[in-house]
Amino acid sequence: MRKSEIAGRQRQVRKLQEALGKLGPVMRGTVVVIGTRNKQPYFSLNKDKRTRLIYLGQKRVALATQYSQNYKQLLAIVEEMTILNMELLRRNADL
Repeated sequence: MRKSEIAGRQRQVRKLQEALGKLGPVMRGTVVVIGTRNKQPYFSLNKDKRTRLIYLGQKRVALATQYSQNYKQLLAIVEEMTILNMELLRRNADL
């Protein structure tokens, strides 16, 4: 890998780090609707082999959905950074 390619990879990593800083609040879990007749929104999280639910109401659904999406973006960014950093490490470039 040439120096220009290494510099490009390092730039990509820095951009991803900036994106992490701008991400905002994150929550692992999903917004679910429970009920057959009276459907109610909840935030669902599986922790320690137990499902935990938080009642949201209509006012907090959008916020909880955004937090969950931020978490998914965080995972995608970390995955991409891992690939880039592995490549840089393999080439013994300064991270």
